[in-house]
Amino acid sequence: MTIKKHTLLCRIYLAFCLFSFVSYPLQAQINDKVFKTDYNINPEQTNELRIAFDNLNFFKNNEFDSDFLKGYSLPGFRAQFKLTCQLLDILRLEAGVHLLHFWGANKYPNYAYQDIARWKGDQYQKGFHALPYLRAQLKLSGHFQLIFGNIYGGANHRLAEPLYNPELNLMADPETGLQLLFHSRFIDVDAWGDWQSFIFNMDTHQESFVTGLSSRIKYNTEDAVVHFYSPVQALAQHRGGEIDTITINSVQTLMNGAVGVGAIWNINRGKLKNINVEIDATGYYQQAGSLWPFDNGAGTYARASANMGDFSINAAYWRCNNFISMLGNPFYGTVSTSKNGLTFKNPQMLILGVEYSRSFGKGSTFGVDLDIFQHLPATAHTPEGSFCKKASTSFSAGAYLRLNTSFLVKR
Repeated sequence: MTIKKHTLLCRIYLAFCLFSFVSYPLQAQINDKVFKTDYNINPEQTNELRIAFDNLNFFKNNEFDSDFLKGYSLPGFRAQFKLTCQLLDILRLEAGVHLLHFWGANKYPNYAYQDIARWKGDQYQKGFHALPYLRAQLKLSGHFQLIFGNIYGGANHRLAEPLYNPELNLMADPETGLQLLFHSRFIDVDAWGDWQSFIFNMDTHQESFVTGLSSRIKYNTEDAVVHFYSPVQALAQHRGGEIDTITINSVQTLMNGAVGVGAIWNINRGKLKNINVEIDATGYYQQAGSLWPFDNGAGTYARASANMGDFSINAAYWRCNNFISMLGNPFYGTVSTSKNGLTFKNPQMLILGVEYSRSFGKGSTFGVDLDIFQHLPATAHTPEGSFCKKASTSFSAGAYLRLNTSFLVKR
């Protein structure tokens, strides 16, 4: 074990020396090419009825430092089968089913796998985790779009990684609610509400929803030699409900936010397409309730990468104080999710990543990625006392294949 760990640390050091000059958000290529969904209404499909199929095959293995988070694997398959009807060149309706299957599993909680699964833990489905998929989309103008039902969530929000774990693109339920999209030359805005848990009279679990804002202020045109921008992002999760039966901690409200500045150098010489640097200040606030031991906190996230078409290399640095992420990887927080009562003071982390993604035609994309997380020494606190946590290494590797296409049924 000692020899293997020493070898891995040497490889990390060499990789850091090689990658330290590059920049861009982690998982940028995988997010853009594999996880994102095109939300634009195609006017050429007006008055058409289509069958749409969207499938994501994935295998993700996480070897994590158990003081922060225990390791696990995600071998699975998710698919959406839909009928799409575009009544007008500004209106599209979709109806179908969303399916998720993990290889080796035979039953699934009836509801989400993110946080509120325990609220519905006594209801199970066999074979697949299945949910209805319903969406109504209206293009209000050349800049505005309004979406009801299953919104364009996950990677489409373009949230900073301390605020959103890319793995949720694999396993989380599709976001449902209301979404407003606005895109112009000077600003992009994505505002949404994701209704995660609906309650009826005298229910024994909480109503829960997430509201979010992800915007990007663009100081010049995106195709400029050097494009400058500022991301402004906010998330809030509220749990409550006036008609449930919960009387203790009946209301909780958590908030995350990020604001930063970035630049993209559009080189477009040979295989090197662009270099992108960005730094974000993040925040956390527990406005109501006592779910977490800290009421507020902050963090700094600096990231860098180079995009070489199908291949990209990435580097990032993270440091925080009493920060907790609602939807992010627990590595970006100060509270252990695997050991009760364990917290960290001002944890720091280096992240190195490589990605390869390739499209094989319209709607077919293959991708692989490798991320290495180097946790720096930090002071750890437990109810029994404090100790110095030594440096440690975690890594994550994944492979993905997405097939997304549609077939004309009737015009």
